[in-house]
Amino acid sequence: MFAPLQSKIGEDIITRFDIDTTKTDSILLYSHNKGLYIKSTAALHIAKHLGFPRNLMSVFFIVPAFIRNLFYDFIARNRYKWYGKKEACMIPTPELKSKFID
Repeated sequence: MFAPLQSKIGEDIITRFDIDTTKTDSILLYSHNKGLYIKSTAALHIAKHLGFPRNLMSVFFIVPAFIRNLFYDFIARNRYKWYGKKEACMIPTPELKSKFID
């Protein structure tokens, strides 16, 4: 499930983990039983639940997080240059809306 950081649940997580949103422009993954993951660690935890071949990216857990995050930040800085940027946000389908908590 997804939740915007501006939602009630998002704000609760920000407060609980004392996240400075002015310094965090990354993906956050929260698990009730495991806590909060950010940047490459969050992305790899998500990838391991995706189908083949994306789930193979979890092999990168063997690389220390500070090194993985250097690559994560590089990709994040350049993603619009490489893949482009849409001028408008998409309107989510009812199926996609059902995956959001708030």
